[in-house]
Amino acid sequence: MALNDTERSIRAVIFDMDGVLIDSEPVYLEHTVGMLQDEYPQVTREAMHPTVGMRSAEFRPFMAKLLRMPEDDPRFWQVLDRVNASCQVDYRKIMRPQVPDMLKELKRMGLKTGLASSSPLDNIHQVLEECGIKDYFDSIVSGESFAHGKPDPEIYLYTFERLRVLPEEALVVEDSTYGVAAGAFSGAKVAALKDVRFSFDQSPAHLQIEDLAEIPGIVIRGGKR
Repeated sequence: MALNDTERSIRAVIFDMDGVLIDSEPVYLEHTVGMLQDEYPQVTREAMHPTVGMRSAEFRPFMAKLLRMPEDDPRFWQVLDRVNASCQVDYRKIMRPQVPDMLKELKRMGLKTGLASSSPLDNIHQVLEECGIKDYFDSIVSGESFAHGKPDPEIYLYTFERLRVLPEEALVVEDSTYGVAAGAFSGAKVAALKDVRFSFDQSPAHLQIEDLAEIPGIVIRGGKR
């Protein structure tokens, strides 16, 4: 039976995409390092870690600095285009296995669900369609639509408005340093998905989770473990 609004304090769950719904971050990093390290030895996995959770608007100047090339140099854009064009990902294979059942349960419970990702909108739609989960989301928002990316909370504040919920009525599910901070700054409760492969600062989160299957139970408990 679905819970009504008076029986819980959480009315909406909003997810980041990369690193949360799909385990894409290691794939992107390995591909970029593999493509560039022979020519640019400074492009290491550790050097690329700060890019996790970045929008394209922040990623481009970061990479220009790392590659030691002016951002307006045509060669720089050729390098990025070459890396992007050669990155072919089977998103269904890297979707976290708990995602479909977890989303189905949230909808059964009567929750509103949103996606707030730093990725470009066309990539977001590609991922959701290939994974067969697009119809579960009441709101899909790209960070490319805003002046400031995460850790600025703008993307989450906008999503709350679209879902017609207050920040304190939302649970944000994030992983990266930028994303967790954005969720916390928004005033929502934040569940951080643990990932020991990166040096994420998840300390602003209200709680950490090992598995996305924990989310429905956390909602029932009002954002508590």
